[in-house]
Amino acid sequence: MREILKAHSQPMVSSSGIDYLMEHQVNALTKSFQDWYDVSVTNAKRRSRGKYWLTFLTLRYTGARLREVQLIDDASDIDRRNCEFKIKTLKQKSPKKPVRSIPIPSSVTVEITNYLMDFPDQKGKLFKVDQGNFRRVFYERAKDAGIPRNIAHPHILRHTRATELLKGGVPITVVQDILGHSALTTTAIYLRISGHEAKIILKDRGFI
Repeated sequence: MREILKAHSQPMVSSSGIDYLMEHQVNALTKSFQDWYDVSVTNAKRRSRGKYWLTFLTLRYTGARLREVQLIDDASDIDRRNCEFKIKTLKQKSPKKPVRSIPIPSSVTVEITNYLMDFPDQKGKLFKVDQGNFRRVFYERAKDAGIPRNIAHPHILRHTRATELLKGGVPITVVQDILGHSALTTTAIYLRISGHEAKIILKDRGFI
């Protein structure tokens, strides 16, 4: 398994020069984070690592920036019944949508619910993690998953989410809203793919 991951560890690069992770890389990274959390033997470690695990899942499925995730108030910004996050849009002077609603898988809300049942004292500060520490943990988990060092950073999940949504047929305007882009042209960058990349996609989907 480790040899297979290393053999296919290189990221995809779109014709626009944007790196993103392939599906097997995302799966390997997710497994590394989950295993790291699951092996926590003490409550103190589980409390601490759980916050990193949930921050990772939120980055993975919202495509939000790390700072945006840190600003989420789990007491008021998460609709667990409808599986939606409210994300405050950053990096825009006057965003059209200061707060955007992003749907997430029910499995993520289940993880959050279970964690807060185990550690109710963390309610209201679920995503209060130190950026430097999170980046360090992310790098360690990425290394364990066989992901190259040059893309072992949280922002790669934003690129990955944008790319997989667009290639999965989600309308570009919807992806624009999810990412909080002010200009559609910014989102459109993720649609540019190389011939090599197109060949891999067609093979993966059984067209060639």
